[in-house]
Amino acid sequence: MQVLAISTPRNVYETRLLHNHHQLRARVFSERLRWEVDVINGQESDAFDALAPTYILAISNSGAVAGCARLLPALGPTMVTDIFPSLLPSEGLGAHHFMIESSRFCVDTTLQEGGGSVHQATLTMFAGIIEWCMTNGYREIVTVTDLRFERILARVGWPLRRLAEPKKIGVTTAVAGILPVNADTFLRLRPSDYRSELSSVSKAA
Repeated sequence: MQVLAISTPRNVYETRLLHNHHQLRARVFSERLRWEVDVINGQESDAFDALAPTYILAISNSGAVAGCARLLPALGPTMVTDIFPSLLPSEGLGAHHFMIESSRFCVDTTLQEGGGSVHQATLTMFAGIIEWCMTNGYREIVTVTDLRFERILARVGWPLRRLAEPKKIGVTTAVAGILPVNADTFLRLRPSDYRSELSSVSKAA
């Protein structure tokens, strides 16, 4: 499974991948999880997509978008500070230049064809996010997630450091936390068939 990082699409192929990633977000967040998100023409997007984020995409062997996440510098507008401030401690986030926010993380839960599996796509996304962050000088990832996904992170060996106690947000119980960025975690989580062009880390290891 291959990992790509796309900011501004450079060609028709990357434009199509971003289109498909917005469709995946609609299927996961609106149809499956029943979140209150904006879906237009089968694609989910919000105001943070207009801030020139970097998208990390996992592409299956068949060419489908198997997973995605959106990365934005923590010092700028972010979901955790602008949408979910109630999940932060009283002193706030404490954002810095080496922190980035990951949001809209999801994988295609119907992925069972020869191109991969849900578990493989999840680990590929984790490794891809870490590799991109290391390459671009980030040391910490802040994110808002639910308790189920927090358990997944702990199970694979990438535990979330909670910033405050979980709270009920809409239909889910959410928590904000920090994930470390380092080479040891990348090597531990990276699947055996992981492929990327994000840096020299995966090639040298």
